[in-house]
Amino acid sequence: MAQRLHLVFGGELIDPSKNAFKDVNDIHIVGMFPDYQSAFDAWKDNAQRTVDNAHMRYFIAHIHRLREEESEASSTEELG
Repeated sequence: MAQRLHLVFGGELIDPSKNAFKDVNDIHIVGMFPDYQSAFDAWKDNAQRTVDNAHMRYFIAHIHRLREEESEASSTEELG
């Protein structure tokens, strides 16, 4: 069974209505988490600390949904 990994990251956006970072070299990598709840808790903590800056945004990336380019049906397909 494939692991369900989640990456939490964030940074300052060029425009709050879009998801383009102002400086990709300044992206804050919060960490990788083994389940959605712990990723959500980390996301919420960081998002709340930066609530006064409308250009700061944090995201949860579902790493387990990425596909292996070399494989036609990677293990991520099993998760649905």
